Amino acid sequence: MISVERTDFMSVPVTDMERARRFYEETLGIRNSSSDAAWPEFETGNVSLYLVDPKRIGFEFSPHSAHIALRVPDVAEARTKLEAAGVAFDGDTLDTGVCHMAFFKDPDGNALMLHRRYAPVEV
Repeated sequence: MISVERTDFMSVPVTDMERARRFYEETLGIRNSSSDAAWPEFETGNVSLYLVDPKRIGFEFSPHSAHIALRVPDVAEARTKLEAAGVAFDGDTLDTGVCHMAFFKDPDGNALMLHRRYAPVEV
């Protein structure tokens, strides 16, 4: 058995690095902590999103279908701003009774969501 300490980053596959970098940095407003334009890494506060062109490392491109949940202060406000910037959402904002979620995709089809828990976790 190994001892996993934490998750350092999540790779996000892209086909057009410059377009993807602009989307994550300018449209979503996530800070790019890498000075290497070929390997941008975006800091989300707990897990970094590391943009990678799979073809550069010998893999085929396939977008993520499991949503990366991006925590925001207010899902409705963030959704309105992204829609104004041309981001299309998949359906209405979902209220689960404990959180709000709004689903969308990046320019390469990777599944993303705006997320905010508003109720405490029950144990």
